[in-house]
Amino acid sequence: MRKRINIDKRPCGISEDAWLNVESLAEVEISSEDSAHPIESALLPGMTSGWRAAEPGEQTIRFLFDHPQQLRRIWINFMEPERARTQEYVLRWSSDNGRSFHDILRQQWNFSPPNTTNEIEDHQVEIAAATTLELHIKPDISGAVAFASLAQMRLG
Repeated sequence: MRKRINIDKRPCGISEDAWLNVESLAEVEISSEDSAHPIESALLPGMTSGWRAAEPGEQTIRFLFDHPQQLRRIWINFMEPERARTQEYVLRWSSDNGRSFHDILRQQWNFSPPNTTNEIEDHQVEIAAATTLELHIKPDISGAVAFASLAQMRLG
């Protein structure tokens, strides 16, 4: 069996220059935030601690773009090194500043440490003019107490 473990943790080896500069293009609205793990730690290049909610349960991260943005790619990295759980997330977008939304996808993932601790998703999309992008995370579909987190997210 031929096997390779990719040690490059950047999104698919693509230069950071290829991603949207979210810091200058959008306001980011979050439902909660652990002060030790702010949202910038998941969205900005060079940051490593990722975002974590301050309270357990479902959480939302919303990008409010200053001007409509063309989106072709949404790259997400979730990590859970501590406990087994099934997470669900929903991506959706709006072209009318959040008055109505269009689902991109709803997906579940089973974390099972120590072997399955990382979920990386690379979604190819064709969105011509997004004014809002929303990531809704349900950290444990069983309803157990769990904190949502996001290691990295990039938009292109």
